Parts: sequence; structure tokens; C-alpha cells
Amino acid sequence: MRYTPAAVALSMFLAVSSSAGFAAGEEPDPQAQALAQAGRDLLAAGDSQGAIDLFEAALVVDPAFTAVYVDLGNAARVDGLQGKAIHYYREALERDPENLAAISGEGEALAEKGSLDSARENLARLEELCGFDCAQVDELAAAIERGPVVRVMTAEAVSPDADVSAN
Repeated sequence: MRYTPAAVALSMFLAVSSSAGFAAGEEPDPQAQALAQAGRDLLAAGDSQGAIDLFEAALVVDPAFTAVYVDLGNAARVDGLQGKAIHYYREALERDPENLAAISGEGEALAEKGSLDSARENLARLEELCGFDCAQVDELAAAIERGPVVRVMTAEAVSPDADVSAN
């Protein structure tokens, strides 16, 4: 009787950890895959907002679809939202710590944001995982070489207030 709580806790731990292990190897839902592919096509065509809508729909269909977080990060980077992109890449890395696309994407977003030291850490991690002749290593190294993205606002981008009055 004294061992019952410990036995119950141990059995619950084993049940949860074994089910998590089975879920990690599961294929994504086909409908979620179709939505994600349609989103990638829209992103390639330049419609980042439409792509984000489809990626989010794919996550509703299959919340465990890790690759969609990488796609959301890519879409956020296209929109110039590096901080949001880093969040999505880290979510993907939390689910799959050796996801090369997420490590590379996070590093590129960090480099674009100006955090070159952190981007170099991601580069070293990528080199450890896939070597020096890996496409992700080349992409991240090029992003670090380019450095931070400087956002310049032009006068044409700002519309004057219609309610301006003379002094």
C-alpha cells in the first residue's frame, strides 16, 4: 500500500514518455501537408500573408507538424519581422533540436537583426551536425557575411496627414 503512489506516478511517466516517442515519428496529416505546400507556393509567389494563413491552418489541422513552424519563420523573415521569425524557429527547435532548416533560419534571422555572435553560434552548430559542405551552412555563412539588414524608410513610404493646418 505504501508503494502505490510511487507505482502510479512511475506508470504515468512511462505511459506519457512512450506516447511522446511514438508521436515524434508520426507522419503529418495529409491535409496539413497540402496546406503547407500551398503556403510555400504562395510564399514563393510573394504573397506572405496568404502563406501565413495557410501555414496557420495547417497547424490547426496538425499541431505536431514541426516543419510548419520553419515555414512560418521564413514568412516572418520575408515580412521583415526577424524577432517573430526567431520565435517560430525556436518553437521548431524545441520540438526537433537537430532541425537543420530551423537552425539555419534562426541564424539568418539573428544575422539580419544584427546579432552576429549568436548567428555564428548557430553556424558552428550547423557545421557540427552536417559538416562544411551543407547547403544550410553556406546560406547561413552568406547571411552572416551580409550582416544586419538596414531598414530605410523613404519619404514616399510615408503619407502626410490630411489635417495639417498652416500656422
